[in-house]
Amino acid sequence: MGAKETLKRTLILLWSLLGVAILTAMYAYTWVEVYHGRLVWHVKLYFKGHLLMVFVYLVLLFFFTSTFGGLKIGYLKPVDVFISQVFSIVIVDIVSYLQISLMEIRLVKGDPLFTMSLIQIAFAAIWTFLGNRMYRWFFPPRKLLLVYGDHPIDDIQAKFATRKDKYKITKLMYMGEDRETLYNQMQSKEYDGVVLWDVPATVRNTLLKFLYARNIRVYMMPKISDVIIKGSDPLHLFDTPIFLTREYNLKVEQRFAKRCIDIICSLILAVITSPIMLITAILIKLYDGGPVLYKQVRCTIGAKEFKILKFRSMKVDAEKDGVARLASKNDSRITPIGHFIRAVRIDELPQLFNILKGDMSFIGPRPERPEIIAQYIEDMPEFAFRMRVKAGLAGYAQVYGKYNTTPYDKLKLDLSYIENYSVWLDIKLMMLTLKILFSPEATEGVDANQVTASKK
Repeated sequence: MGAKETLKRTLILLWSLLGVAILTAMYAYTWVEVYHGRLVWHVKLYFKGHLLMVFVYLVLLFFFTSTFGGLKIGYLKPVDVFISQVFSIVIVDIVSYLQISLMEIRLVKGDPLFTMSLIQIAFAAIWTFLGNRMYRWFFPPRKLLLVYGDHPIDDIQAKFATRKDKYKITKLMYMGEDRETLYNQMQSKEYDGVVLWDVPATVRNTLLKFLYARNIRVYMMPKISDVIIKGSDPLHLFDTPIFLTREYNLKVEQRFAKRCIDIICSLILAVITSPIMLITAILIKLYDGGPVLYKQVRCTIGAKEFKILKFRSMKVDAEKDGVARLASKNDSRITPIGHFIRAVRIDELPQLFNILKGDMSFIGPRPERPEIIAQYIEDMPEFAFRMRVKAGLAGYAQVYGKYNTTPYDKLKLDLSYIENYSVWLDIKLMMLTLKILFSPEATEGVDANQVTASKK
C-alpha cells in the first residue's frame, strides 16, 4: 500500500471515529445530565455504570453505522452516507430509549432523547458535508485508463460518469492495439489505475499479470464464471490449491434458519404494516373501483411457478394486449396512487403472505415472469442460475443495484448472493433494504434498450 493510500485510509478512519465519538458524547451528556437522577429515579449508577451505558451506546452506534455504510466517506455518495447516518442514529436512539425504560420499568419521557436525535442528525449532515469536502480536497478523482474488448463501452462509461467525484476516465484503448503500446500506456505515470472492461479471459489474464507485477491498481468487471469461482470453497488436499464449487447451494441448517427468519419477520411486519395495507387498499378501490390486489405468475426456486401478490399500481387494462412488459420510465400505465406506493415500496407488502406460504423468502433474487425469463435465457442462458434458491422480497441486486440495472449485471449480483450465502448476509441485506426505500434510483423504470437482455 502506497503512502497516499495509507494517508487516505488513516484520515477516513480518524474522521469516522471522531464522528462516532461526538455522537456518543451527546448521548453521554443526555444520559448523565438529563435522565440519570431526574427522569430515572429507580436506577442509581456510579462511574463504571455510566461508562457501561455509554459503551453499549458506542458499540451499537458503530455497528449500525458500519453496517449501513455511514462511515464510507468518499466511497459512497454523500447523500447515501447521510441517510445511513440517520438510520443508525434513529435505530440506536430508539434502542437506548427502550433500554432506559426497561431499567426504570416504565416508559420514561422521550422528549430529551428526541431532541438529542435531531441535534445528532443535524451534526451528521455537517459531518458528512465536511468529510466529503475534505476527501475531495485531499484526494482528487483517480485518472483511469480504460482497456475494452469487442462490446460497446457506453454502459461502463455511463457508470463511471455517475461517480465523477472519485473517478475520471482519461483515455480509452482497445485490447487489440499493439501490445507494446498498450503496456507502455498501462504503466504510464499519468494514470492512477487501469479498468479492464469486457476483455476475453485469455487476454485479461495476460494483462492482469502484467499490471499485478508492477503494483498497478486494476478495476475489473467480473464475468459469470468469476462470480461462481469467488463463491467456491478452498480445499487443501494436496500440495496445490483447489477450489470446490458445490452442486447445491444452501445447507440444511442454513435453509432452516432462513425459513425461521422468514416466518418470524413476515408475521411481525404483517401486523405492524396492517394499517398501511388497509389504507392503501381503500385508496386503490376508491380511485377507479378496480381490484385492490394484482396477482401475477412468477418463478421461484427450480423455476416453480406461483402467483405473487402486489397492490395494483397500474391501470386495470395495463396489459390488455397480453404482452409481458417491465415498467419503463414515465410509464403511462401507472396510476397516481401507483406512483406513490411504488416509490415507497408499499405495493410489495402483500408479498409478506407469499413469504408465509413459502413461495418466497425475505432475501433472494427478485422473481421474474416466465415470459421475461424466457426472453433473457435466449441471450443469456446463465439467467436460469438465479432460480437455484427461493425468490425474495428484496435481494442483493436491489440493495447494490437499481431497478434499471441491466439484466446481466443483476444476474452477477444475484449470483454473488447465492455463492456467498450466510445467515448474517441475509440479516445485513434486510437492514440495508431500509435504505433503498429512500433512494429514487431504486424505483426508476428500465430504458427501452434494457428490456431485452444483452449477451456478454
